[in-house]
Amino acid sequence: MKDIRFGIIGCGLMGREFASAAARWKHLLGMEARPIITGVSDVNQSAMDWFEAPFFTTNYLELLERSDIDAVYVAVPHNLHKQIYCDVIRSGKHLLAEKPFGIDLAAAIRIVECIEQHPAVIVRCSGEFPFFPGAQRIAQMVEKGTFGTILEVRAGFCHSSDLDTSKPINWKRQVATCGEYGCMGDLGLHVVHLPIRFGFGFRNVRAILSNIVPERPSPKGGMATCDTWDNAVLTCESSQGFPMILETKRISPGDMNTWYIRIIGTHNSAEFSTQYPKTLRTMPYEKGQCQAWKSEDVGYTSAYPTITGSIFEFGFSDAILQMWASFVDELAGNEPKFQCATPKEALQSHRIFTAALESQRTSQVVSLS
Repeated sequence: MKDIRFGIIGCGLMGREFASAAARWKHLLGMEARPIITGVSDVNQSAMDWFEAPFFTTNYLELLERSDIDAVYVAVPHNLHKQIYCDVIRSGKHLLAEKPFGIDLAAAIRIVECIEQHPAVIVRCSGEFPFFPGAQRIAQMVEKGTFGTILEVRAGFCHSSDLDTSKPINWKRQVATCGEYGCMGDLGLHVVHLPIRFGFGFRNVRAILSNIVPERPSPKGGMATCDTWDNAVLTCESSQGFPMILETKRISPGDMNTWYIRIIGTHNSAEFSTQYPKTLRTMPYEKGQCQAWKSEDVGYTSAYPTITGSIFEFGFSDAILQMWASFVDELAGNEPKFQCATPKEALQSHRIFTAALESQRTSQVVSLS
């Protein structure tokens, strides 16, 4: 098996998740390559204490200079994306990095330009939820054209972690580090990834954005301004003419990191939510027959085979492992079974969210070219 030597820049939650996925690599079957964590970097020395690797540094440029690192995973605040992502790409190392690929549209354009200047470097964007078995099944239905004429699409990413107004502020709640998109920047690519991948173009958008909690406790004492959008609801018209209702919410009571997609068509309809990770709901329709939803337990039927039996449940850590299997498989020179989100898909999400900001400012429908 080929070893692909990885560096990690940003040793927070998602950096640890990648290292954990690498440690579980034998869970996968038939892989031609595996990730080996060779170096880690974080400006916070103590954040690296959890990791096991031959090389540690608080200066990520030292990591990029190393010849024993082939690829890099980056998970840092949005305001650092452009500089660090472009530095990685220019170093010639492959990159998988967190959304939204830049704090704003201008940053995303610059990152994509840098990628185009270095065509030998493979760059992908993190996105776990399409790897859930129910989402994979819906992707197969779209590919086969089983929906007939699509009437409506709904998708969302909702959680309730910010419902507690005493929760201290962090970088995701401030425009300077998260960006003006707010919740759309942090959560939005999860929502639009599959619609973009399915070829559902965006003709226009009308957005309603909400800043529900304007202040939060500061770690330094007192209160700090929370100037990002907490919730966003976007009503979009697709290029094909059907409506798409998209929501990203940090304050959605009762939701615990819930991702969902629902497609309604004349010949078939389907919906999947991580709230019920085993269940896929479909409604095939034939003329003269009844219209009734049916539920199916899809079990553990992943894109990349594993040692887990198909009767067991699939979870977030499994989705992370599948996403990394796709990226490593691509680095090994293979056509991935389901490709990770691409930089151009991330750039398209920026165009949507930039239009959403304009729609909020003007209370108008904003066209996307």
